[in-house]
Amino acid sequence: MHPSQLSIQDFNYVLPEEKIARYPLIERDQSKLLVYKKGEISESTYSHIADYIPPESLLVFNNTKVVEARLLFTKESGGTIEIFCLEPDVQYPDITTAMNTKGKVWWTCFVGGAKKWKDAVLYKWITYQSRTILLSAKKIAHQQETYTIELSWDDADMSFAELLHVSGLIPLPPYLNRKAEETDRERYQTIYAEADGSVAAPTAGLHFTEQVFASFAEKNIQKTFVTLHVGAGTFKPVKAATMQDHEMHPEYIDVHKDCIQQLLSHLDKPIIAVGTTSLRTIESLYWLGVKTKINPIIQSAELCISQWEPYELAEKNISPNEALRALLTWMEINHCERIITKTQIIIAPGYSFKLMNALVTNFHQPQSTLLLLVAAIVGKDWRKIYDHALTNNYRFLSYGDGSLIWNLESEIWNLE
Repeated sequence: MHPSQLSIQDFNYVLPEEKIARYPLIERDQSKLLVYKKGEISESTYSHIADYIPPESLLVFNNTKVVEARLLFTKESGGTIEIFCLEPDVQYPDITTAMNTKGKVWWTCFVGGAKKWKDAVLYKWITYQSRTILLSAKKIAHQQETYTIELSWDDADMSFAELLHVSGLIPLPPYLNRKAEETDRERYQTIYAEADGSVAAPTAGLHFTEQVFASFAEKNIQKTFVTLHVGAGTFKPVKAATMQDHEMHPEYIDVHKDCIQQLLSHLDKPIIAVGTTSLRTIESLYWLGVKTKINPIIQSAELCISQWEPYELAEKNISPNEALRALLTWMEINHCERIITKTQIIIAPGYSFKLMNALVTNFHQPQSTLLLLVAAIVGKDWRKIYDHALTNNYRFLSYGDGSLIWNLESEIWNLE
């Protein structure tokens, strides 16, 4: 069956409210770890995750950083308007460029209380390092669910990323059902977060500490970093009966050629994605490589991945080695140190993994595309895994516990 024909109802389960982790544990690496391999389940904690990973494996982390994307404005009448900054306007080539812009930006936003906001410009005074900054918000255009907002501020030395940091609020997932607190500024970030741009954390990475990284080094377990800026689509429920009517939200990826070379050199060793965002990124790299293999002179504007494109390109039967080498060659010809593009890849049962041998991930919402991704790895055993987690007091969703799940089709079992 083509994944577009999947019924989302087949990926439902009952998630009691009390199973949702509202707050993180005090110690990141003390979260529980469910390990699934060859149909068997074992239990541990993240502090011991290195015990379940073979030497010379490569772990892929997403180093995106959550921005304080929620801006609150008070109208003259006293009402509050919330502007949720989703992604930069199409005039910017990538998120990093937009985040570094000074003085004024155009941003695609959700607007809370939009019906109460007419055409007046909104203003917000910000006090930062003994100086006062005036931030204004002006509606430019209205799309179906979003607005294009012009945000401007009277400090020529301050970037938009800095402005959000001093004036915005962390956008916690709505299912936590609470307001962001000061501690969330640190705990809703990975310890290796670096590239500003996400409106949600790559939550599988929240469990990792310097002590865990030290245990990897002792075992010669390698790590590399990609960037996928998590968009609002991560909160978007699947409302369509079948997946063909659900549109994935495009997300920016940014990957240095050194990472691609590391992936290439580890094709005969386990490659483990830390988080669904890292997984979508490395699998997208393979398909980008396929496109450059098919068309070596492809233009950068065409080098992106649409939702169903991987399933259409699968018949080309190009090996991971060929694909990654083709991508590196294209980058060399085009004088690119990094690949910066968008991906809409949807990974669901029926997908054939090209680079990933295992995934570290949290426990996801019912009827979500993230649960479809898990099912693509373990098949119908996703229910076995989730039933075990529910009956053994695992904590669910962003601040919850997690799992290390090995691909049923992986051929790397002998490298232990």
